[in-house]
Amino acid sequence: MLIIGLIVSQAFGATAVMTLTFLGGSSPLIYTMFAALLVTAVAARRRIWLDLGLVFGSIRPVWILTSLMLYAIIGSWLFPRFFAGQTAVFVQSKTRGIVIEDSLAPVSGNISQTGYFVLGGLAAIALCALLLHSDRIEQVRRGFFLWCGLHAGMGVFDFISKNVGAGDLLAPIRTANYAIISNATEAGFVRITGPFSEASSFASVSLACLAFCYSYWRKTKSPLAKWVWHSALPVHSVDFIDRLRRADTAMHPGCFVDAGSILRGKVEGEEILIMALMVLGGTAILGISLYRAEAFDPFVRLINSTIINKADSGSGHERTYWNVKSLQSFLDTSGLGVGFGSSRASSWPIAVLSQLGLFGSLMMGGLLCVLARGWGRFGNGWIQKQTPSWPASGMLPLQA
Repeated sequence: MLIIGLIVSQAFGATAVMTLTFLGGSSPLIYTMFAALLVTAVAARRRIWLDLGLVFGSIRPVWILTSLMLYAIIGSWLFPRFFAGQTAVFVQSKTRGIVIEDSLAPVSGNISQTGYFVLGGLAAIALCALLLHSDRIEQVRRGFFLWCGLHAGMGVFDFISKNVGAGDLLAPIRTANYAIISNATEAGFVRITGPFSEASSFASVSLACLAFCYSYWRKTKSPLAKWVWHSALPVHSVDFIDRLRRADTAMHPGCFVDAGSILRGKVEGEEILIMALMVLGGTAILGISLYRAEAFDPFVRLINSTIINKADSGSGHERTYWNVKSLQSFLDTSGLGVGFGSSRASSWPIAVLSQLGLFGSLMMGGLLCVLARGWGRFGNGWIQKQTPSWPASGMLPLQA
């Protein structure tokens, strides 16, 4: 249940377990409780050292992950003190509750953010140890489907409740000490936040859920994955605009998968159907726009305000300034970084570069390359041989 609970808890993006006043009001989310319990349970196993030996001996990226955790711990303590006052950073104001520009110095975020990162790394190693046993992958699979279904369900609930005038009914479960932006509108459209603090956070998780369901469906032909993907796509497609307006946006992997299938000359029936529906949808949009030119004016205004003209808005100027100053702090520290949790940026790659520096960014890039490339010989055939199939024949490869 710890594995399933850890995965499902990702759906609650603004529900805190408690508030740690001694760490500047940090409010750990409920996933941290499941992660801590999972790590503790694995560490208490009799054969923990044998399992760790197998993990570090057979999964080489774990060495990169461990090195990155150690580098984050050392950097979060050393760099804010070594480069104190030599560059500007963006931190949470203790009195005003907003992000302000200040000189680099040790802050509570160095402890809390580094703690979250290390806990995530330990949880990943613990899961690797558990996945050495073939019966555990079933729990991971069930957890992912429950996570995606719960996330989509709360998104639909939030969308309906706000559009029928019932208001923000999910507000009681947002207990984290975050800046909650759940009742905002953009160009007349209600922004969907689900159980998260803002629309962009909800959209990030939506993209991950869509990618998982689509990849699983293509590899296994699972009816459950296909149903979850199709049921979640309409609402999550609206939220994708929130990802388009940010610098760290990634396109939906299904686009590249279908393009890759065409280039390889292996196009399946389902892919042909998807592409045909896309063509029909585009044709229908063109036909409606020719018949009634003003029909799509609300959507045009939405795209203009969130993507095309976003850089000219006050928020766009502020986010650009954050990124520019974060890159400057990378240069001011000679490429070593300001330390984990020392500053904020509007773009994830820039945040990684400014906090972890060149060396830490290279390790992070190495881990991303492993995820993008897949697990090589630990691919489809190996997992199918080691695990039973549910809910359809075949098994999701780890790279998905």
